[in-house]
Amino acid sequence: MPFISQTRRQSDYNLFPSATPIVIDNGASYFRIGWAGENDPRVVFRNIVQRPRHKATGETVTVVGDHDPALLKYFDCTRSGPRSAFDSNVVYQFEIMEYILDFGFDRMGANGSQQIDHPVLITECVCNPVYSRSKMAELLFETYGVPSVAFGVDAAFSYKYNQQLGICARDGLAICPGFTTAHVIPFVDGEPIYKGSCRTNIGGYHITDQLKQLLSLKYPHHMTKFTWEKVEDLKMEHCYIAPDYAAEARLFQNGTKEAEEKTRTWQLPWVPPAVEEGPSEEELARKAAIRERQGQRLREMAEAKRSSRINELENELQGLEFLLRQLERVEEEDIPSFLEETGYVSKQEVESAHAKAAQALRKAKGEPKGEQVGIEEKIDSSTNEKFPLINVPDDMLTPEQLKEKRRQIFLKTTTEGRQRAKQKRIEEELERERKNQEDEEQRLENPELYLEQLNIRYRELSEKVEQRKRLKTNGNHTNGGMGRGERLNAAQKERMRLLTTAAFDRGKGEDTFGANDEDWQLYKLMSKDNDDDDDGVDPDEAELIRVTSRLQEVDPTFVPKLELGLSQPVVEVPKFRPLTKEDFQVVLGVERFRCPEILFHPSLIGVDQVGLDEMAGVSIRRLSCETQEFEDRLTKSILITGGSSLLPGMTERLEAGIRMIRPCGAPICVFRASDPILDAWRGASSYASAYQFASQTFTRMDYYEKGEDWLREYQLRYTI
Repeated sequence: MPFISQTRRQSDYNLFPSATPIVIDNGASYFRIGWAGENDPRVVFRNIVQRPRHKATGETVTVVGDHDPALLKYFDCTRSGPRSAFDSNVVYQFEIMEYILDFGFDRMGANGSQQIDHPVLITECVCNPVYSRSKMAELLFETYGVPSVAFGVDAAFSYKYNQQLGICARDGLAICPGFTTAHVIPFVDGEPIYKGSCRTNIGGYHITDQLKQLLSLKYPHHMTKFTWEKVEDLKMEHCYIAPDYAAEARLFQNGTKEAEEKTRTWQLPWVPPAVEEGPSEEELARKAAIRERQGQRLREMAEAKRSSRINELENELQGLEFLLRQLERVEEEDIPSFLEETGYVSKQEVESAHAKAAQALRKAKGEPKGEQVGIEEKIDSSTNEKFPLINVPDDMLTPEQLKEKRRQIFLKTTTEGRQRAKQKRIEEELERERKNQEDEEQRLENPELYLEQLNIRYRELSEKVEQRKRLKTNGNHTNGGMGRGERLNAAQKERMRLLTTAAFDRGKGEDTFGANDEDWQLYKLMSKDNDDDDDGVDPDEAELIRVTSRLQEVDPTFVPKLELGLSQPVVEVPKFRPLTKEDFQVVLGVERFRCPEILFHPSLIGVDQVGLDEMAGVSIRRLSCETQEFEDRLTKSILITGGSSLLPGMTERLEAGIRMIRPCGAPICVFRASDPILDAWRGASSYASAYQFASQTFTRMDYYEKGEDWLREYQLRYTI
């Protein structure tokens, strides 16, 4: 599989006589080959070569020019990118050039083993180095057996072709902004004067590369979409030359309506997300039926569990009632031994368990709450009966009864503490509701005054809380000097006092600390959790929290201080936004004229050379013209050719730029070639079809006899 391409192979190669020349326009961008005398080339393809490997067999293939992406899915192209035989506008990779010529002659219809017995006219760049010209001649003569070869400049052929069409005169300038370089060639009496030519290393390649970089930076998430071929199409479709670059940039900077009209949008492929349709009525009815069945099953399970619970409580209540009836027939001193196997200690404990079981049974059966409250009051009234050993002196109790007395004291203390905490919470809630009701009444009477007073109260509480925190951190001294005692709170100071007193009392004589039980009370006092300053709720802070909450309710613009330890505002996490059609749009605004501007200001991309308009002035000055009339003849016929001359606004901008460097009133006329891309090949085809063409070639025998030194002096005459 030597070549892969979509170019159709010609079938009439053997119909042309050997005297018919083959015309080749060897451009840095495209390779065009055809027969002399025809109006269009037979084969056109990109002047690049790629050599990937087959993914299955590992065989290396040669891809010349444009390729079929569907076919390349079988090849690995990651290690072999497209390669060109050109450096700027000069051929230097003749191995790649051989692949391109092989493919071009094969598409023309020549067999691989067949010699090319036709003369060849091939284009080259202006002032092509002799080494490149000699290597090209050696390749054509030695490899393909070409009988004769002629070298010509593509821009000169385009100028001569348009001169035949009457577009330009015999004296003038040919400006050719090509793929990698831009040339200016002066013509005098129909012949190019190469000593006055000028070149700049800026062309259409740099415009495309600059546009690709700008779009990749602007849309990094769509970078894979910006292939070279697509960016080249965007350049030719949307880019233009601005008449005044600075004014055009200000236009887009100000965002005027005219700038919006000049903005273009490229829509990338986008598939809208599937719209989820709501469930139908049948689906809703089916789900409702499922929920009803599930609810019924849960209700049945709850009813069965409730019935089982009622049965358990009834059995437990019957057992406790039977136990109480048995205890009535037992003597008081025999009760502990009688209850030893039951797990209860006293008759009071059995009665308490009976009352709790009865209350639980009433609750499970769903009886009115009033009866439960009565039971609770009855239990509260019998609290003293639960703990009969508390008021009995210790010397009247046995060791077992002392143990039971300590347990009853602990239970009573815990119960009373819970009741006090509950009562305190109820009182605080009532007080909070009372204050909120009073605040609401004040707000309704005078909202503005109420809000002002609330803000004043908030500031006072904030300053008080901040002052207390500063004192707790730095002590009572504002200058930073303080002792350790001033950094301690009340509980810590009390502990220090106890330690100091104990150490002073036990510091004399023998240390007998711990011999008495009251000595250990010191540890109880020291470990008592009474750090009200640290763990307790400060009333000012509680009031500040209440005022802050009230301000947030009545004043939407209120923002609390974050450093007071209050509740932090919740930062909302940005919600996921589904991608829309606008997210897949590439907007071309200032890039449309910014990229082509490098043809006139190469310094925009770091190239320290002159632009197209200044190149024309340099070329005229190099001719050393003695008369103003001769310079006017050159500027009256300025032809622009090449692919980059197709950009809109090129003719007007070039004429305005040249007028800036020419004397006032000098005649300046700029024309565009009839076909800037194919006119070079057509001019070469018309030149090679003339019967005098044979006198402008050099044969293979001349090359063998005279060598490359003769090529150094070789010069093609375009007027024959």
